[in-house]
Amino acid sequence: MQNNKLEIKIHDGPARLGHHGDIKTPSILPLESLNLCEDEPMPFDVPRGLAQWSVEKTLKNAANIEDKLGVIQGSKYVDLRVYCAQKLEKMGFNTLVLANADELMRRPRELADIIVHLRENLSPNTSLVFPFADASFIPVLCYMGVDFFSDAICEFYSYLNIIMTPSNSYSQEKYQIYNLDQVELAEYNKNTLDLVVREVQTNIENGTLRNLVEERSCSSPQNMSLVRILDKEHINYLKKYTPIH
Repeated sequence: MQNNKLEIKIHDGPARLGHHGDIKTPSILPLESLNLCEDEPMPFDVPRGLAQWSVEKTLKNAANIEDKLGVIQGSKYVDLRVYCAQKLEKMGFNTLVLANADELMRRPRELADIIVHLRENLSPNTSLVFPFADASFIPVLCYMGVDFFSDAICEFYSYLNIIMTPSNSYSQEKYQIYNLDQVELAEYNKNTLDLVVREVQTNIENGTLRNLVEERSCSSPQNMSLVRILDKEHINYLKKYTPIH
């Protein structure tokens, strides 16, 4: 994947429909296409000093690097995430990947705070990549302003014998919806992600993404909490691109 700028065509709330080179966004990317700049990984819940060290090492590694994607480190500290992202943007990185995505899915308040503050402090033409997202989370993440997802979760879930539908994820041992082997399961999960992102694109085009977000918010407590936190604590951000009828 090239480090292009995003060309936005339509807004539906903070969600963006556009093109990134030849790719229509929002979109799913193959994991192998994410050519990441070397970063300094750090767990989410660590002391600030460790998170700051991770950010500085990541920025040092990113200096003078071209045609790769920058990684937004900073752990749970919103200001460090914004600082890291802004520095990467000034270095010429137009596509940025959020670190700790799997942990953020379990922490709706931190997820909302980080993504909203990133979008408010970065160029609208800078793309955000959420590399590990369950299908049911994709509508609300797009609603917040995320542009790309990877298919990494599909292979991972296939190892765990988990099948993804647009609204939920099920263990095949307990919910025998289909009898799929690991290879078939990975492919099925990729098709689910493809369906969901096409559904999101079409809803953005029709100005109805919020309806889809509310429908999918019932899929998990984390998803529902995320929507409620956005409405309560970030309502001005949501209204910024919402048309008044």
